[in-house]
Amino acid sequence: QLQLVESGGGLVQPGGSLRLSCAASGFTLDYYGIGWFRQAPGKEREGVACISSSDGSTYYADSVKGRFTISRDNAKNTVYLQMNSLKPEDTAVYYCAADLGELDNGLETAHPGDISYWGQGTQVTVSS
Repeated sequence: QLQLVESGGGLVQPGGSLRLSCAASGFTLDYYGIGWFRQAPGKEREGVACISSSDGSTYYADSVKGRFTISRDNAKNTVYLQMNSLKPEDTAVYYCAADLGELDNGLETAHPGDISYWGQGTQVTVSS
């Protein structure tokens, strides 16, 4: 069974940090582009960051540039999202996603409906 499982969400104060993990089972992430998306209540799902399968290029939404870092550890079959300087507007359910081609060229060309695999999501709440 092909599965992505996120972990690491929680409640954090503004200015704090969290690291999200996305572990794959049933398939190898090496050949997949990986992305992190988020969805806040009443809003559409938006791309946050993605990393290509070919050369490890990374792409970020303008709202998180300089604060979030996406990375992958192929040996552990896991992708991470390090989130620093968190703001209340970062509050959302965060999802990781994997695809063989849709996430290799950045967030602007990635269509969520065309992405093959999704995790179940992890809640991130930034509040004092």
